[in-house]
Amino acid sequence: MAKPAPRKATKGKSARGPGSRSGGWWETVKTIFYAALIALTIRTVAFEPFNIPSGSMIPTLLVGDYLFVSKYSYGYSRHSLPFSPNLFEGRILGRMPERGDVAVFKLPTDPSQDYIKRIIGLPGDRIQMVNGVLHINGEAVRREFLGPFVAEGDGPRITVRLYREFMPEGGSHIIAEQSDDAPLDNTPEFLVPPGHVFAMGDARDNSLDSRVPGLVGMIPVENLVGRAEFIFFSVDGSARLWEVWAWPTSIRWSRLFSAVR
Repeated sequence: MAKPAPRKATKGKSARGPGSRSGGWWETVKTIFYAALIALTIRTVAFEPFNIPSGSMIPTLLVGDYLFVSKYSYGYSRHSLPFSPNLFEGRILGRMPERGDVAVFKLPTDPSQDYIKRIIGLPGDRIQMVNGVLHINGEAVRREFLGPFVAEGDGPRITVRLYREFMPEGGSHIIAEQSDDAPLDNTPEFLVPPGHVFAMGDARDNSLDSRVPGLVGMIPVENLVGRAEFIFFSVDGSARLWEVWAWPTSIRWSRLFSAVR
């Protein structure tokens, strides 16, 4: 009967020895590092998630919406990077937003804060509110009444009027008005300087925006973070974290993966 061939000795440490354990930890560390690097790259150059904490963009965006913002839409500035390091000035591959875009930007008076509003005015434009009606370059912007809407913002529910507002270039979007004589429904005429844009919330009577100089004012193009693209998740806040059984009913299923317009 043939005898089994003797096993050959192998150099180095056993596959079950301490060396493999340290190698396994090192592989885990490398995997985590590469995953974090990939996530950081995607967040910097492609898409970044944001959530909506206030009702200033009702009805377009609701409190509890989670959305993705495209970082490449307007090019890149230092605000494209986490913590906005002062590595360079201006924008790389910069492009001017289009009127009507919903954009995230760093608040000029406090760059640690992210705001999301609709771009209404471009450099050289004259913007004014007259009795609740938006005027661009001296011309009233047409709006069409759509009906009442119960707004669920960061306060008690209120009933507002919805209008479709038509931009001069042909695009349109929906805005909410409580009245036409609120504090920001009549403003002086604002001239948008070069290198800046004028932003307003769609909830016209409940938005701190470019109509308030000294607090928001004109938005430097450098402060733009990106354009809002689509909602990937939305909850109405009716379920607490520990109320697992109520989670499905608190999700606004109809808003999932809807485009921001």
